[in-house]
Amino acid sequence: MEVLRRSSVFAAEVMEVFDRSPTDKELVSQAKALCRDYINSRLIRAGVSWSKPEYNAPVPGGKLAEVSTVLLRLGDELEYIRPNVYRNIARQLNISLHSETVVTDAFLAVAAQIFTAGITWGKVVSLYAVAAGLAVDCVRHAQPAMVHTIVDCLGEFVRKTLVTWLKRRGGWADITKCVVNTDPSLRSHWLVAAVCNFGHFLKAIFFVLLPER
Repeated sequence: MEVLRRSSVFAAEVMEVFDRSPTDKELVSQAKALCRDYINSRLIRAGVSWSKPEYNAPVPGGKLAEVSTVLLRLGDELEYIRPNVYRNIARQLNISLHSETVVTDAFLAVAAQIFTAGITWGKVVSLYAVAAGLAVDCVRHAQPAMVHTIVDCLGEFVRKTLVTWLKRRGGWADITKCVVNTDPSLRSHWLVAAVCNFGHFLKAIFFVLLPER
C-alpha cells in the first residue's frame, strides 16, 4: 500500500520540535501526521487497498514516530475493549459518505461529545479511533478522497479544542507516559472510563443529525 510515504522535508520540520515548546501550528501538523499514520494502520488491518499517488502524504518520523507507536498501541487496547464501537461508524450514525459536509459535521459532532466532560489522553485516543473507523468506511464505500477531509477535520478540531491542553503538557510526547510502568489492567480501566458512554454519544448524535438528512 502506498497510502502514506515518508517525506524528508517533513522529517526535518518536526525533528527538533520536541526539544522546545511546540507552536500551535506544529501541534496541529503533528496531530494530522499522527492521524494519517493511525488511519493507514487501520486500513492495512482491514485489508483495504488505497494507492492513489496524488494523495501521498508524510508519516511521522523521529520522536513523533514514538508518539505514533504509543497512540496505536493504546488504540489497539481501546478497540479491543470496545470492538463494535469503532467499526461501521457511518452505519451507526446513519450518514451518507458521499457528502463532505455530512461527514465533517458528523465527525465534529462525535468529537465534541467525546470531550464534553473534559480532556484526557483516553479521549484523545478515542478521537483517533473514530477518525480511523470512519476513514475505513469511506474507502470501503469508494470515497477515498474523504479520508483527507477527515484528517483535515481532526486537525481543525485539535486547533480549536486541544492545542491549549497539549501545550500545558509539553506536546504530544506526553502520551508516552501512559505506557511507562503502567499496569495493563489499570491502563485498560482508564481507557474504558474514557469511552464508557461512547455508544450513547453515537445514538445522541444520530438524532442531532437526523433533521438535516
